[in-house]
Amino acid sequence: MSEEKKVLEYDEDDSLKFIQENLPKEMQGEFSDDEINYIVDLIYEFYEEKGFLDENDDTEIEIDEDELLEYIFENAREDAIREYTDEQIEAIVAGELAYCDTLNLFE
Repeated sequence: MSEEKKVLEYDEDDSLKFIQENLPKEMQGEFSDDEINYIVDLIYEFYEEKGFLDENDDTEIEIDEDELLEYIFENAREDAIREYTDEQIEAIVAGELAYCDTLNLFE
């Protein structure tokens, strides 16, 4: 049998549930699904701008988390959808990255 890693499909609902469940205790229940989706959308805007979502490019992707966070901090403040603290954004981003790790999306 092959030991190939199975790449699961990304599911937005599963991502939201995973993030909500893995937020620090003091942040659980603090965000609506829309508020989390907004931050997740910014993550994927960053990926798109960096060319990480090109299915035809097989080069290994290395995400600079500091650069990603700076992009999100800047855009979240600019858009003013909600006042997020840096810690809140970091927790949501960490949850999304951890969810993606469970799917082997960037390996």
